[in-house]
Amino acid sequence: MTDLEVVTITEQSAAFTWTTLGPDANGNTVPVETDSEVWLGPADGSGPRQIFGDPQPTAYHYAEVTGLEPGRAYRFEARSRGIPAAPALNVATRVPNTPESQGVFTTLVPPPGRLLRTIALSNDIHYGEEISGLIAAGLPPGVRQEPGLPPYPEVMLTALLDDMHRPDRAVDHLLLAGDLTAEATPDQVRGVHAQLATWGAPGRDWFAARGNHDRPHPGPDYASCTPYLDRHDCWGDSFSARQQLVSHEIGGLRLIALDTTQLDAPGGTLDRAQLDQLRELLTGDPDRPTLVFGHHPVTTESGWSNIAGPSFILDAANAAELQSIYRSAPGVFLHHSGHTHRNRRTHADLPIPVEFLEVAAAKEYPGGYMLLRLYEGGYMLNFHKTRTEAARRWSTRSRGEYFGLLPEYTLGTTADRNFVVPRDLTGVMSI
Repeated sequence: MTDLEVVTITEQSAAFTWTTLGPDANGNTVPVETDSEVWLGPADGSGPRQIFGDPQPTAYHYAEVTGLEPGRAYRFEARSRGIPAAPALNVATRVPNTPESQGVFTTLVPPPGRLLRTIALSNDIHYGEEISGLIAAGLPPGVRQEPGLPPYPEVMLTALLDDMHRPDRAVDHLLLAGDLTAEATPDQVRGVHAQLATWGAPGRDWFAARGNHDRPHPGPDYASCTPYLDRHDCWGDSFSARQQLVSHEIGGLRLIALDTTQLDAPGGTLDRAQLDQLRELLTGDPDRPTLVFGHHPVTTESGWSNIAGPSFILDAANAAELQSIYRSAPGVFLHHSGHTHRNRRTHADLPIPVEFLEVAAAKEYPGGYMLLRLYEGGYMLNFHKTRTEAARRWSTRSRGEYFGLLPEYTLGTTADRNFVVPRDLTGVMSI
């Protein structure tokens, strides 16, 4: 009973995942199907009692408990066959005072006022990808889907959209911050767009920004798409043109999608037209509550803390100008990015009240999305793993990427995944 993670902590719920393993006939360690239990009680009470039980056998356990009190500490155990699950070995679950290491978590206290809207933040689907975890030249060794099972990007996107449909999530809109495809072939673009269309309408229910994998490509495989310089832009044919800012207004909330992609480099850039348009939009209505999303992270802290370094994020001059624009627009409260495949909050380079948030990839461990709930007095963000059986199976398999070190980098701390920010959002209308 291993790899216990307290993934999600809201004001009234908590979600736990763990895996059960055992030896096969040849002595190899393999997944073993067992039951799932969670024992929980107030930390200042008499002790935990069983409040969740699922006799359905599985090796990939997901348990969500509800009905908790805001701002209260709870003691817990996750069990299979009556045996407590051990914390995962990654640092995020082993440092002192983490929920997994001490068996205690504290629920959040939501912002004041009414709940206005719920938005899911997602990125890095890589539709069409066949090997996960490669960085360059086939290294480090990647992970493939098990033979006979559906392609993992489709599994994870299906699981993501399944969660969007569930009433306990009550998602109003879905934002996708780039890398929807593996290499933006016509089939990949059509496939991911068609699957998203089963959930809702683009520009109303879901909104997408381009990632570096979605860039225009050269070669005969792309010749049926719109020409772009010496390439063809298949992603642009179904979504939006390259280096084009797209702005949406939904009930008093402004959503701005940036295209931060370069043609031949993993790092990000913004051309002059996008920056000028952004400045005009924000300074023309500076107090409107605004969420900006684009594929590449922005801050200096992100540059030195991600494994690929400063060249992997938005160009430094662009990042400085972008944050300067935000300083003149107090309505901007959140900048959502992907690309690093990790959950991470970083600090702005300027004294501005903007949260810069990187969200873990949808397509591999930890495999999920961030749920943003807007209240009149602020917002709450919680990372959720997707929970279909197929998604949990692939998420467990893909945690072996980077020689088993992927969880060290991508899961993030409890505070990276679950937090509340006070903010005046009374300009946003409720659904």
